[in-house]
Amino acid sequence: MHQGPGQPGAPGTGRDWGDPAFGGLVRACGILVLLLIGGIIAVMLIGGRHAFATFGWHFLTSSAWNPVLQHYGALAPVFGTIVTSFIGLAVAVPLAFGVAFFLTEMAPAWLSSPIGTAVELLAAVPSIIFGMWGFFVIVPIMARDIQPALIHSLGHVPLLHPFFSGAPFGTGLLTGGLILAVMITPFIAAVMRDVFNSMPPVLKESAYGLGSTRWDVMRQVVLPWSRTAVIGGIMLGLGRALGETMAITFVIGNTNRISASLFSPGNTIASLIALEFPESEAGSLKLSSLLALGFILMVISFITLACSRILLRRGQAMR
Repeated sequence: MHQGPGQPGAPGTGRDWGDPAFGGLVRACGILVLLLIGGIIAVMLIGGRHAFATFGWHFLTSSAWNPVLQHYGALAPVFGTIVTSFIGLAVAVPLAFGVAFFLTEMAPAWLSSPIGTAVELLAAVPSIIFGMWGFFVIVPIMARDIQPALIHSLGHVPLLHPFFSGAPFGTGLLTGGLILAVMITPFIAAVMRDVFNSMPPVLKESAYGLGSTRWDVMRQVVLPWSRTAVIGGIMLGLGRALGETMAITFVIGNTNRISASLFSPGNTIASLIALEFPESEAGSLKLSSLLALGFILMVISFITLACSRILLRRGQAMR
């Protein structure tokens, strides 16, 4: 049927520009994100070129950080960043999965809603509050109870001795990892809960009808169906752990050293930048080294994202 010039959708009414305009808008948003990321990387790289030119590859392999001698290295903060992030992830992922499993499969409706709200509120707590709580509550508990118990039980085991030796001061890599675990658990748990709830009920009901238990349904039906989103939620938590600043600064000890002991103090890239940046002069080698550390942190984040993409593709290929 021929449309008149006054009918909706007819050419010449001015409505035919809606789709191209919307397409251009969303395309511009995507390009803007790329430009922002590229701009941040460029600022870090250009600002750190003095440090890279002065130290070369030795900047990545040296653990020294001596402003008096103007000798800087990235190995100690990189080590602290990776160790605390993976400790936090190792603790947070099982805990978040347990919370999401309980909320979606076991908790009654009157209990699931308030606990879910509490998880979301925990994700909104500022990081500096976690840091203060960790310093005044967790650090004394670690020094008085947890670290001495670990030293007594695991400090004499041949293979585990290097990881659980040292003085129980309370601060250190293990404490920092535990604080990060508390911080990232709400993010991962919220993503898992939403993904599990969005699964078509007919799939789970079919499995239950065949006699499967709750764990069987979760392991063989829910997790394979939601693998991509679950890994995305884990990577979201890992991204926050890698870049966390104030909370980790309170409890890690802030010492540029590398030790196998999880009780030893250390530093992360973010905490070192937060502590040293106010004391760095414009144009100085120290400021350039801090910007170079920022660039390295961006590279580490991209590497973790690339690894998650590879794991997802392998998982999809095996299905």
